[in-house]
Formats: sequence, structure tokens, C-alpha cells
Amino acid sequence: MKSKQTRSYISLAMLAVGMLLGADALAADAAPNVSSPVAANQPPVFATVGKITITQRDYDAAYASAARNKFYHGKPNDQELAVFQREIGDKLITEALLVNEAKSRKLKPDAEFVKQKLQVQDERNAGNPRWQQIRAQVLPKMTQQLEETSLRSKLEEIVRKVPAPNQKQLRKFYDENPKLFTEPGQMRVSVILLSVDPSSPPETWTRARDFGKDLIKQIREGASFAELAAKYSGDASSAQQGGDMGYLHAGMLNGVPEEAVKKLKPGEISDVVNLMEGVAIFQLTELKEPVLSNFDRVKERAGALWAEAESNRIWESFKEQLRKKTPVKVDESRYVPLAVPAVNNNGAPPGAAK
Repeated sequence: MKSKQTRSYISLAMLAVGMLLGADALAADAAPNVSSPVAANQPPVFATVGKITITQRDYDAAYASAARNKFYHGKPNDQELAVFQREIGDKLITEALLVNEAKSRKLKPDAEFVKQKLQVQDERNAGNPRWQQIRAQVLPKMTQQLEETSLRSKLEEIVRKVPAPNQKQLRKFYDENPKLFTEPGQMRVSVILLSVDPSSPPETWTRARDFGKDLIKQIREGASFAELAAKYSGDASSAQQGGDMGYLHAGMLNGVPEEAVKKLKPGEISDVVNLMEGVAIFQLTELKEPVLSNFDRVKERAGALWAEAESNRIWESFKEQLRKKTPVKVDESRYVPLAVPAVNNNGAPPGAAK
């Protein structure tokens, strides 16, 4: 299965086809207003990365594709736009760096992968006369982009490959990340729900609350919570179990019920709690504290998590080193300026230490 990152590379490769098939207006709508007159055979350059040139048109196409997903809800403000423009620029530069490195390592693109993707495009547009007209024009660019996608994927697979951790590394990872191996706390809760239709008049809700208070009084005087739940509770899933809802993790109750239960100690009952479906009384019957799993029990999972974390660390470090050692020149003249943060009387950004 291809990674999400690889799929995004492929979507950029296909964007040119969509634009030529009639999506030009949509792409132009999403892209920043950065047009300027240039000769048709000399597209403006956005960046040079080693021996690779990224044209402004490449940048605009990538921006348009990403902006349609990010800003579908409306037009971004200038600061959002400025940050996003730079994110797309950095992404394209990173992709070019990876292609440079893959080629320097003499890696070869997966010809079958490229063939399959082009075949999908042909099948998808088999009945589109416009595709037949532009196919020869866009095929070289699509092929190049798909080959570069394949090269990046191969390089990433090589770089991310890490050896299995030794016992010392594994134990260190376990000790430094206890939250990853801690079983969350649980609370066993029971409920009596006095059902009230949400559209009922206020007096109906008042009667339900008064009856709930009477039940609380009975329980505190020795009556069985379970027997009263079986008799009066409108919660079908728990009433026949004496109101028992079983063991719940934090967050499973949500909102008002959880806040009410959090205040209780085992054996205690809440005051009446208004819910959308009626009036409830909760009882905390048992509380299990979070427990750190024994190292030997989670050793296998720790190994998988270590490998993932180490792979991510190595990959990010690798990209950073490529950026440092490769000449990169970017034309930032078309970016919207980043906002300058306000400063305090010390000349430092707000909140900075004095």
C-alpha cells in the first residue's frame, strides 16, 4: 500500500491533467495572485535546488491542489496565506532535494509503477475527447513526475530502514515513554435514569428532579441502588443489571455526567444531574488507577514503537542534512509578507522573558 505522502505526490502529478481538461478556473481561483508577463518559452523560476529547477507554474499547480483542500471553507487571511505559501514552497524544495539525492545514488524509478499510473489515467479519460487532444502534450511531464515519485519512495524506504533495537535501547525507550505503556484508569459506574421527553414542560422536569432527590434520600438511608435502578431507570442497557454500566475509561461519559462522577469516591452517589434525555443519578462503584504495564509484557509493542520513532527521527534528520548541503535559491518575491510580531517595551515579542 502506498503511503499518504506518496499519494500526495501522485495527486500533484495528475493536477496538470485536470487543469488542461478544464479545471483551469478552479486552480486559478485557489492559487495566489502571483502572475507576471514572461515569454512563453521561458517560464519564471520559483526555485533552483541543486541541478533541479522548480518553475513558478510548478509551484502554482502544487499550491492550487493543496489550497482546495485546506481553504475549502473560505478565503484565508493574509497571515494564513503567507504561512501556507511557504509551507508549499518548502515541500516542493524538499521533494527536489530527495530527487537529487536519489539520482546521485543511481536509483532507478519503478517502471511498472509509472506504467500502471499512466494506464489508470488513460482508462479514466477513455471517453474524453479533450484527453486525446492533450495526451501527447502532458504525457512527458506526467511521466517525469511519476518517476520522481517512485525515486522519492525508493529513497525513503532505504533511509527509513532501521535495525532492530537491542535490549538497552528498548529499555531506555520504555523508561522514557511511560505513557505509551500505561493502561488508562477505569471507573465502574451505575446509573438511574429518570426519562423525560426533551419537549416536556418545566413542571415535568421539576417532578422528575424531585423524585430523583427522593431516590437519593432512600439510597443514603440504606436502600439498594441496584434495586431502585431495576425498578425505575429508563436506561435500557443498564437497568436490568441494576444500573451497572461496566468499566469506563476517562472520556467515555463526556460532559456533565463525567464531571459529576469525577467528584465521587467509590461507593458515593451524585446529586441529580440534568441530561438531554432526563434526570440521572450516578454511583461510582469502583475506581481503577492507571497501571504501567510490565516491560516484558509490552516488549514486542515497544520494539515496534521504537522502530517507528527512530525511523521518523532518521528521516527528518536526513532531509535536514540534505537542505544544509545542497545549494537552494528561492524567489520569495511573490510570497505574501509574513506579519511582524508586536513587541513589548523591552523590544521582545509579547510573553518573552524580561
